[in-house]
Amino acid sequence: MKISARNMLQGKVKAVTPGAVNTEVIVELPGGTVITSMITRTSAEQLGLAPGKPVYAVIKASNVMIAID
Repeated sequence: MKISARNMLQGKVKAVTPGAVNTEVIVELPGGTVITSMITRTSAEQLGLAPGKPVYAVIKASNVMIAID
């Protein structure tokens, strides 16, 4: 696999929660940190996502916003 995104974090699927349109995927990284992603239900099904499956969390962002109260 080759991809232009520089931020790829390898982990394992911890949980998959399907919704009507989107699916919440929780990925656990080595060390216990978790990342939550919302992807389409179709994509989750096509990827065969299930707890324990090794995956990459790919982060591609051109902006990082900062906010205060």
